[in-house]
Amino acid sequence: MSSENSSLSLSIAFTDELSPGIEYPISQCVPDPLAKTIRLDSSTLPDRVQNETELGDLLTRPSPRLIETIKGFPKRLLILGAGGKMGPTLAVLAKRASVLAGADLEVVAASRFSDSRARQWLESREIRTCASDLLDRRSLESLPDSTHIIYLVGLKFGTTDNPALTWAANTLVPAHVAERFPKARIIALSTGNVYPFVPVESGGATEDHALTPVGEYPNAAVARERIFDYFSRENGTQIALIRLNYAVELRYGVLLDIARKVWAGQPVDLATGCFNCIWQGDANDLILRAFPLTSSPASSWNLTGPCLRVRDIALQFGEVLGRAPVFSGKESNTALLSNTEKLCSHLGPPSTPIDDIVRWTAHWVKSGGRCLDKPTHFEVRDGQY
Repeated sequence: MSSENSSLSLSIAFTDELSPGIEYPISQCVPDPLAKTIRLDSSTLPDRVQNETELGDLLTRPSPRLIETIKGFPKRLLILGAGGKMGPTLAVLAKRASVLAGADLEVVAASRFSDSRARQWLESREIRTCASDLLDRRSLESLPDSTHIIYLVGLKFGTTDNPALTWAANTLVPAHVAERFPKARIIALSTGNVYPFVPVESGGATEDHALTPVGEYPNAAVARERIFDYFSRENGTQIALIRLNYAVELRYGVLLDIARKVWAGQPVDLATGCFNCIWQGDANDLILRAFPLTSSPASSWNLTGPCLRVRDIALQFGEVLGRAPVFSGKESNTALLSNTEKLCSHLGPPSTPIDDIVRWTAHWVKSGGRCLDKPTHFEVRDGQY
């Protein structure tokens, strides 16, 4: 998945406990008839995003629905793997929503924080940071207890060079976490890569599609899901597996990959001619609202945005950037696509229009905004990352 981290080894310990007796009544998971009609007013979105301060504010802007949902949270939310691409903004989004809701929510972010700026950014926004080697059970014991956990840990890139580490990160860590927190509700991020490529005209794979992907990483991701489901069945742990592809913001993501190629005059590969993507702020909002979807056995949910054609998006960037895109390859009739009807019927659709994201991304690239230089490699069709 595009949000994969390698947030595994850390060193600071916290040993305090949650107050006893905290209960969080979760409403029965039933489709919300209003979900499809609730969207943010696009008039509140900016025309452009000028800098990372504005970007951070936009990515952590809570929706009214999230503010209402956060009122039902207990006193602590623990985010594992919080130092990656999605974790910092997810943590701050939760904190901002709790403040606006008048809720006393402590947000704890655990990660190795290889980027010290992420840790400083979190702590300056009243997020408690915690270090832990998630491959070490002893380190996990030092983490604070929590009844609500968001699991963002995963390893994708580098699999070809070190497949053993990928399998360890994606199987041992879920087992350790499930053993450490058997009574918690866990939202575990997975990836749309667990599916094989499907016909473009199919509308995307649904959650009951056979998990038969190609490649070491996608199969390690399937194993991660199976480990979580095993412990869910064994211990009654309430778990929701969120299959995400692809989260985007202005510093990384599929849209940025395409925009940078158009701006640089580099060929845009059409072999994988279609893709899904979702604004990272929307993805984080939906993830935080997904605790009612947890169950035992573990449930699975596709999380993404609309199906987009690479050619159309490149041409749209070309118009905004004033540069005609160059194409290579031939469009295939299959792609990695997910159908999100199930999730949208419960939580509603993503609220940020793709046209706005394209406009923001084009301006960001043209004005020299900072990029993470972490290509998604969404064009890969053989599972080799």
